[in-house]
Amino acid sequence: MVRSDQNAPVPRLPARALRFAPRTLGCPPHLSRTLAGELLLEMPPAAAARCPLLRRAPAALRGALSRPGMARRLVAASAGGGGRAPAYGGLLLDAGGTLLQVARPVAETYASIGRRYGVTKPKKGIMEGFKRAFSAPWPKTLRYQGDGRPFWRIVVAEATNCTDDDYFEEVYQHYAHGDAWRLPAGADTTMRELKDAGVKLAVVSNFDTRLRKLLKDLNVSDMFDAIVVSSEVGYEKPAPEIFNIALDQIGVEASKAVHVGDDETADKAGANAIGLECWLWGDDVKTFSEIRDRILTTDNSQ
Repeated sequence: MVRSDQNAPVPRLPARALRFAPRTLGCPPHLSRTLAGELLLEMPPAAAARCPLLRRAPAALRGALSRPGMARRLVAASAGGGGRAPAYGGLLLDAGGTLLQVARPVAETYASIGRRYGVTKPKKGIMEGFKRAFSAPWPKTLRYQGDGRPFWRIVVAEATNCTDDDYFEEVYQHYAHGDAWRLPAGADTTMRELKDAGVKLAVVSNFDTRLRKLLKDLNVSDMFDAIVVSSEVGYEKPAPEIFNIALDQIGVEASKAVHVGDDETADKAGANAIGLECWLWGDDVKTFSEIRDRILTTDNSQ
């Protein structure tokens, strides 16, 4: 049981009512629920209950707003996830392999497109060649320079034994569109909940210049307070500079943030080297709901 400013018992609002508040007030979904709630706090309870914007609201929300102190309770519960406060001020996310997953296996895509260009290599061989080329030492400072074509041209050729320029370009353009990728289950919801709770979000990725468009195509670009791409900043993970750039942009210290990525060296070792905690995707955390639950802890003070 939670008490209002008047110390009267106040029942906990249903989650549906809390989620409805920012949408009812016309706030974009990526904005904090606290912002929507502040508008409610400016209205007397009776006026809030009669507000035309709230006519579509669930009955629980309309009734709650007519009671003294309930608007403030609504804001507090909605902003904090119903009593859950963030244990970290910032979340940094790796892109490829973590936030961005391929919509279908790489070998399947390479083989499917390659049929028109005479590619006959079995999918198993394509994947072995892909991994071999992708993990090989790169002679230049950055793998992804600009659009990353020099690096990816080598990867595609090694994977498929096909050096046809038209084939490479078709593969490259395929992965330049959002429909070639997908978000992990629950990623969108988790990021919105964390953002609503005040957690700063950033992408920190070794990627080429296609990344920003991909994030827009998947409708998550606007959720991030910073998007730091190696091909743009001139540093690749595990270099400390790329992590520090992200932390500076979101205004959170390394000790108060956590990074999630899928590479033991680039992500975990790189983050840990600057005092930034890292959870390995697929090992320490396997779903975005796990990320949410580890960041949003129970606040016993409410």
